[in-house]
Amino acid sequence: MGYDVVIGLDVGKTMHHAVVLDGDGQRLVDGEVANTEATLRELFGQAAGLGEVLVVVDQLHSIGALPVTVAQAMGIDVA
Repeated sequence: MGYDVVIGLDVGKTMHHAVVLDGDGQRLVDGEVANTEATLRELFGQAAGLGEVLVVVDQLHSIGALPVTVAQAMGIDVA
């Protein structure tokens, strides 16, 4: 399955570092995002407006659980 947008998250307790790439590999976002449901929903929602999204999280459990849960709740694939 091809994705139009890939979001990579290096997760942290209060902040994550997010890199968002479009289908051509162009960097759309490169910076910190708060580890809050509202902020993650905003980031993922903006990406979903561009097409099919994949969220890649470096830790699926503990501090990575919130982005995984939010993405799954929004119907976004997670790896």
